[in-house]
Amino acid sequence: MTAIETPPPEAIIVGRSVRMRALFDFLGVIRNSDSTVLITGESGTGKEVTATMIHQHSRRRNRPFVPVSCSLFSETLIESELFGHERGAFTGAVKDRPGRFELAAGGTLFLDDMDDVPLGMQVKLLRVLQNRTIERLGGTHVVPINVRVIAGTKHDLKPMVAAGTFREDLFYRLNVVPITLPPLRQRRDDIPALARHFFERAARRSGGEVAAIPEAMWQALMRYAWPGNVRELENLCERIAQTCHCGTVGHGCLSFDLLAQDPGSATAARSDVVATAGEPLAGGLDGRLRALESTLILWALKVSQGNKSRAAELLQIKRSTLGDRIKRCRIEDIAYDGQLSEPSEPLQHAADEGDARS
Repeated sequence: MTAIETPPPEAIIVGRSVRMRALFDFLGVIRNSDSTVLITGESGTGKEVTATMIHQHSRRRNRPFVPVSCSLFSETLIESELFGHERGAFTGAVKDRPGRFELAAGGTLFLDDMDDVPLGMQVKLLRVLQNRTIERLGGTHVVPINVRVIAGTKHDLKPMVAAGTFREDLFYRLNVVPITLPPLRQRRDDIPALARHFFERAARRSGGEVAAIPEAMWQALMRYAWPGNVRELENLCERIAQTCHCGTVGHGCLSFDLLAQDPGSATAARSDVVATAGEPLAGGLDGRLRALESTLILWALKVSQGNKSRAAELLQIKRSTLGDRIKRCRIEDIAYDGQLSEPSEPLQHAADEGDARS
């Protein structure tokens, strides 16, 4: 087996980090296997894209790939969605309807959000995986199935097994070939390549040009924690491509949360608090909060180029409230220099200090 090196355009996984290269090598090894795969990863890490990539490089690639999110259906509907139903099985079942297992015949069925499947349905899924047959809801005969099952979960199933919310026997039936997708914060080296890919794709769709990204903006992207992972980065790049028409990505194109966060500073801030344990907090709590408030207001004024209405929008407060706080912080007479610059270190440390308190 050879590693997967050049994904087709239908399923692109961008990454040059060590972890992603190891993932590509592993996908190349398992692609033609019929063994069940369990993909674990936070929301937005690319579980469906990974499942699609496995299918498109397998010998089943000319057969259907059927993705289904198990969290979309209630406990009463999920059985019908997966296994199908016969006419008259329930009110509204006016004709026979195949389920997702039958629709994926000869191909791959991707069952995402397995951690949301009710216990009662877990028993039936276990039986299907063991016997490779299904029974339509309201039916009287078994239907053999020939599908490769790939399951996805946003939570580690082992603690759920220990807590009794996920069946142990089903877990082992699914966990034949385990894959863990790292969150974006653990593969920061891939952020530039991912961002360029998303910017270029957005430009192709709109027929526009790819905006230039200054070094300060790259630093902001690299230090952000990306709680929404690759999906959040993708959405950001698409939004910038649609709203930034000046040819260069500036601070006004990025959210405050993204500009202010610095994981390294958060660690430093917490270390500072620990180091001074037992001693009075320098400046006191009120002084620290006032300094943070002043820094945030100055940041908003810089980003908005002195427009107080826009600054109030960035801070998500009323304009009148902003005026009152400017007076309270005694920065009313500070002249705005009209220059857009990267948020200062006090902003980063002050924001992280808030994280340390929470």
